[in-house]
Amino acid sequence: MNHLATADHVSRSFGLAQQSAALHKISVALSRSLGMEQTLQSILRILHEHAYMQNGMVSLFVQSRCALCIAALNGADAEMMKRSKTVRYRIGEGILGAVMSQQRSLVLPRISDDPRFLDRLNLYDYSLPFICVPIPGPNGVPLGVLCAQPMELHEDQLPASTRFLEIAANLICQTVRLTGDADVERLIPEQSRDTLRRAANPRCGCADMVGSSPSMRRIFDAIRQVAQWDTTVLVRGESGTGKELIANAIHYNSPRSLAPFVKFNCVALPDALLESELFGHEKGAYTGAIRQHKGRFELADGGTLFLDEIGESSAAFQAKLLRILQEGEMERVGGETTIKVNVRIIAATNRNLEALVNAGHFREDLYYRLNVMPITLPPLRKRHEDIVELAQFLIHKLAARQGRELHISDGALHLLQSYSWPGNVRELENCLERASVMSKDGLIDRDIILFNHREPQHQLAQTPPRHLARSAPQDLPGDDDLHPMDSRQQLIAALEKSGWVQAKAARMLGMTPRQVAYRIQILNINMRRE
Repeated sequence: MNHLATADHVSRSFGLAQQSAALHKISVALSRSLGMEQTLQSILRILHEHAYMQNGMVSLFVQSRCALCIAALNGADAEMMKRSKTVRYRIGEGILGAVMSQQRSLVLPRISDDPRFLDRLNLYDYSLPFICVPIPGPNGVPLGVLCAQPMELHEDQLPASTRFLEIAANLICQTVRLTGDADVERLIPEQSRDTLRRAANPRCGCADMVGSSPSMRRIFDAIRQVAQWDTTVLVRGESGTGKELIANAIHYNSPRSLAPFVKFNCVALPDALLESELFGHEKGAYTGAIRQHKGRFELADGGTLFLDEIGESSAAFQAKLLRILQEGEMERVGGETTIKVNVRIIAATNRNLEALVNAGHFREDLYYRLNVMPITLPPLRKRHEDIVELAQFLIHKLAARQGRELHISDGALHLLQSYSWPGNVRELENCLERASVMSKDGLIDRDIILFNHREPQHQLAQTPPRHLARSAPQDLPGDDDLHPMDSRQQLIAALEKSGWVQAKAARMLGMTPRQVAYRIQILNINMRRE
């Protein structure tokens, strides 16, 4: 018995010879004029018989169902094959959904060690490894995933087995694209590629969120944690901090990522149009209703509805919103049919909702409905360590938009860090865009940085953030004599007092003549001739 067990053990050792033989047989199977399903079944059978990988499965992304669907399965009986037709894996769901989302292979030395494994077919041995690899597709978006289970536990062979399965997945890619039936040919239609690319990118929605400060790391952790559930989220923070980016990130990293993401500004419409916009209306519901109209809740069914500026909403809006949040159903204006909707709510505000509740301007019951999972964005002045990274990121975006190379000097970055940014990231972006427009050679130096003139000159120059006193470079040329202008009027006043002599005005303002000349030009000041 021991001899037989040893022989069987050796026979299932997956070496180079077995890889070559299996790949040859796969290439032969691909050369036959078979349908896609038959070809995939042949490949999975070869994996079982010659590569010692059992229970192989190919799942392909079907756009109409917004999920991975099983296209071929090996090692299952007729009843299981029938049941497999109803199995779905959403993007990010389970091991298969994670591979589709992350676009890279995942290997489990033992299935039992990973709680993400779903095993909806009750097919796999939990004491053995599991290998799952993406099937490459156009534009870097996977067509689906290929997975299989080695027949024995040889952890030292897992890297080689994974590489082999990735080669097989590349061959399957050609099969799907060349011999796929009508459904598979439309897996990624042109108009849907951007949506799927966002869903397949785990950073999507976070792409415009930059920062490595402790406060931002906590925000990223909160997004990852809350995205996987349907919990209502209340995003709080000052204007310009990026609350909509948080909502985007939560939606596109959630199981609802391929469903609609609908935005609604709570103060964009008068109360008279509010009900129609939220719930829709039937044809003839009122004068001018010439056709049926779906409201925002119905459009967001299955996905996410982002309610921006919820703190500015009227009492009528709050009452209507509370009803649908409580009951999950609604009627269109002029209609009698009750419509059930499955919508995740993400709300955002820059107001103090607790103060509004105490003042009677915001419903307390609605407040508790919305404030389930609060995420508070810190203002930019409380994360100065992120400004350099943010500035570099925004400069890169501006360069792409303007079609040229842009660079920012260390002196300019130091100046940006010394400002308190009352308008937060939005003000920083506007500031850099102004500077890039005024830069002829693509270099953004501190000479062309103009703020929104909200801070006194002496405060900006004399009270840099505490961390800058320790970390600011001491050898930057001109650090002591270069300061931003508070206002156009201040420059004009200095010029008038100096008899319109730029050098004298520069000395009065503690600036260089070059800075004064540059500001005269960009502020469009007409020089008088005395």
